[in-house]
Amino acid sequence: MMMLRQVILVLLLCLGANTACAAEMGAVDALFGQVNGYLAAFLFQDVFFGSIAGGEMPFIVAWLIVGSVYMTFRFGFINVRMMGHAFAVIRGKYQSASDKGEVTPFQALTTALSATVGLGNIAGVAIAIIIGGPGAIVWMIIAGFFGMTAKFTEVTLGQMYRVTRPDGRLMGGAMEYLSQGLAEKGMAGLGKSLAVLFAILCVLASLGGGNAFQVSQALGAVQMEVAFFADYPIVFGLIMATVVAFVIIGGIKRIAHAAEAIVPTMVMIYLAACLWIIMANMTAVPEALAVIWHGAFSLEAGFGALIGVIVQGFKRAAFSSEAGIGSAAIAHSAAAVKYPVRQGMVALYEPFIDTIVICTMTALVIVITGVYNAPEHAALVDAKQGAALTSAAFGSVIPWFTSILSLSVVLFAFSTMISWSYYGERCWTYVFGEQFSMVYKVMFLSFIVLATLGSAGNILDFSDLLLLAMALPNFVALYMLQDKVADALKAYLTKLKSGEMDKEVEKS
Repeated sequence: MMMLRQVILVLLLCLGANTACAAEMGAVDALFGQVNGYLAAFLFQDVFFGSIAGGEMPFIVAWLIVGSVYMTFRFGFINVRMMGHAFAVIRGKYQSASDKGEVTPFQALTTALSATVGLGNIAGVAIAIIIGGPGAIVWMIIAGFFGMTAKFTEVTLGQMYRVTRPDGRLMGGAMEYLSQGLAEKGMAGLGKSLAVLFAILCVLASLGGGNAFQVSQALGAVQMEVAFFADYPIVFGLIMATVVAFVIIGGIKRIAHAAEAIVPTMVMIYLAACLWIIMANMTAVPEALAVIWHGAFSLEAGFGALIGVIVQGFKRAAFSSEAGIGSAAIAHSAAAVKYPVRQGMVALYEPFIDTIVICTMTALVIVITGVYNAPEHAALVDAKQGAALTSAAFGSVIPWFTSILSLSVVLFAFSTMISWSYYGERCWTYVFGEQFSMVYKVMFLSFIVLATLGSAGNILDFSDLLLLAMALPNFVALYMLQDKVADALKAYLTKLKSGEMDKEVEKS
């Protein structure tokens, strides 16, 4: 109720009364900070208990690291072995008219990528460097590599346990494989409880990392180009809310079509600009790589500092690729494929494209240009305005590109928001029913406006906490249902090697 009151007051006051607006902004920001404190006390308990050279390893980050590494070994480094086959599936080689689903495997991939390829790559990388130094990027890449298998596992399970709702729409994701999968093992009560917990966390994460963080970082980049939004940030929020509303009210098919059109173009433009800067500064690349590598393993500041770098790398990788979080399984569960494992293999490309390729490019641009430790950008660093800092890095080499990047930031934020609105809406309806779907959508749109009124620092912490929390119930399911995924994978590979799947394609 307090948040709703703040939104209503702000809508009435901020368009004309700057003093009143500032007071409301302060109240909203304080609210974010208060919520952060409660969440952090539970989720970020130090598993080292402060006893290892001052190093702190939050429980939820350790949970992600151990789970992702274990799954990679459990499935025999499938993230390396099956990349070629996964690419063939994405190209449509194994697609047939008998496949049942709402979207194609490629549309499911781009929908999930639209939720991950975005400000986690532009703002998240810069924030990792701001907090953990350049070395955090190495740990982001390592996390992305192991996260590929976590993504494979959760997406496969999402397909296995998807259900068709009364309205004909598919419902899948961690909430389904938690409730159904654990029920198969005689733990129906625990499964249902964890499913509801995951759904609630996903709804909150959609409002935080999938919404508020995106708007806050996009606003920071746009304000550098359009002074009007610096004075009236709420106008930016209202514009974004209006545009997002046009897409999300149409459901997964409209979201998938929008993502399919936006994501490839965004990625190509962004990577082209990164390559331009890297190629123009080739002589500086070896030194930049040395700085990044040294920072990843240096003990000069003590073991505690090294742990801090590792934590930042895995936190930002989780935020960027969402591997192990369970969110992408919701989008992939709507894909039309014959074998659940097949869509799991398609999902291998998410962390690879998102974290290993794009985040590495962004990191090189930031380190090569030196903006992360330049005195003139200290204000952006202190405010954790990652998108704005990345924009400054591009602008230092390609002055005219800052305007294009600002537009790209908005598009990245927009694509992430429409996908996360679907994740949140599916989880909301899992708990409350399809008839209350519109309630969630209105709340999601309201948070877009609310996000223009909080500080980037508090919103960043709020987003981190909620997103990482989803891994807690999700990995319970991955551990307990791993044998089912292993059996399905073994059967799939046997058919693939025997040529049976190629015969299926010929018949179709």
